[in-house]
Amino acid sequence: MAADIKGENQPYDDINITPMLDLAYVLLVTFIILTTASVQGVKVKSPETQAANNLARPQTRAITITADGGVYLDAYPVDMDQLRNSLAQYKSANPALPVVLKADASAQYEKVMQVLEVAKKLDITEIGLVTKRAVAE
Repeated sequence: MAADIKGENQPYDDINITPMLDLAYVLLVTFIILTTASVQGVKVKSPETQAANNLARPQTRAITITADGGVYLDAYPVDMDQLRNSLAQYKSANPALPVVLKADASAQYEKVMQVLEVAKKLDITEIGLVTKRAVAE
């Protein structure tokens, strides 16, 4: 028994860093998940509506029209020709391509119609309009 007591009182030669590494890995994974989960896009003020649950599906392409008339496809600025070409490529890869149109409430209606005409010419039939839920009074 004297040998056991003597062995327990000896100083450690190394430090157990396993708990510290576990914590570092958890923090790293959390950081990766939080940074990749952020939604990319262009901020606009959407018009309000009483319709609910306007949810975009996976592989949905987002077209955004800003108040000054700028058009963005998935957060990248495009003109009408680039929009037509990009949507045609996406449509060839996915014939049932869903598209959401997110326009600023003060955007020119003509620009919205141009985007809708591009979608119609490409035979894109699944188009959703993004709005905000109006506050009930």
